[in-house]
Amino acid sequence: MQLTKTNARLLIFGLGFCGTAVARAAREAGFAVSGTARGRAGCGIVAFEEAASEIEAATHLLSTVPPGVQGDPVLDRYGLAIAAAPRLGWIGYFSSTAVYGDRGGAWVDEDTEPAPNGDRGRRRLAAEARWSAFADHISVDIFRLAGVYGPGRSAFDDLRAGRARRIIKPGHAFGRIHRDDIAAAVLAAMRKSGAGRRILNFADDEPTESAVVVEEAARLLGVAVPPALPFAAAEKAMSPMARSFWADNRKVASAKTKAALGIGWRYPTYRQGLRAILTEERNKGPL
Repeated sequence: MQLTKTNARLLIFGLGFCGTAVARAAREAGFAVSGTARGRAGCGIVAFEEAASEIEAATHLLSTVPPGVQGDPVLDRYGLAIAAAPRLGWIGYFSSTAVYGDRGGAWVDEDTEPAPNGDRGRRRLAAEARWSAFADHISVDIFRLAGVYGPGRSAFDDLRAGRARRIIKPGHAFGRIHRDDIAAAVLAAMRKSGAGRRILNFADDEPTESAVVVEEAARLLGVAVPPALPFAAAEKAMSPMARSFWADNRKVASAKTKAALGIGWRYPTYRQGLRAILTEERNKGPL
C-alpha cells in the first residue's frame, strides 16, 4: 500500500511513555494516529473496550502493552479482529531483551535464540509468538527493547529525589535505549516494512554498568555521587521485579537492526542521552 497523508492510519495500544513519543513522531510524519491510554481522554484517545472500529480502519498497529500472567490483553480481546482487519499491513510489538535471558555477560544479537530464565521473559516470548502468527499475511516487527530512559525517566530523577543508589556489580552491564530513538526507529520500520516477521533490537551501542551511569548523571547535575553499595547488600531490599532485571547479564547488539532500517542511534551511548535529557528538562520542551 502506498501511504499518503490521507490513508496512513496508526493505532497504538498503550499511549504511555514510549507510545506517546511514537504517536507524536507519526503525526509529524503524516499519519493519522489514535491510541488507547489508561485514565486519559483527548483527541485521538479511545477507550480500550471501544477500539474495534479503530482496528478496522488502521493501516498500521503498534502494541506497547506488556503481557500479564493470563496472557496478552490486546490479543485476548482483539486477536480475531486484528487478523481480519481489511487495511492492516503492518504490526509492531514492543517486547523486551529479557527474552535472551542470562548470557554471563556475553553478546547477543537479533539472530540469537531466546532463552529466558524468568517469568517476565517467558511471558514476553509467548506474546512474541502470538503476534508473530499474523506474519502469514501482515508484516510483523518484534521490537526487543533494552532499558528505556528519557526525560522524566532517568538517573536524574533518582538523584534529585535523593533515592539514587550506586550499586556495584563489576562486569554486569546493562543496555539502554532513549525514548526518542525508539520513536524514530519505529517510524523507520514502518517505512521499510517487508513480508513476514522481523526481530529488531533496540539497544544502544555501549552497554554500561549501572553505577557508571549514575556517576555521569551526578556529574552533569553537579551533585555528589551516591556512596557505593555492593550488589549483595542492595539485593536484600530489592523488589522481585528489580531482582529479575539484575538476574540477567548480557550485552545486546543492534547493528543488524540499524542496517535493516537504515538508521543510526541519535543517542548511541548513555552520555549523549543524559546530556539531551538534561537540556530538554531544563528547557521544559522537546529538543
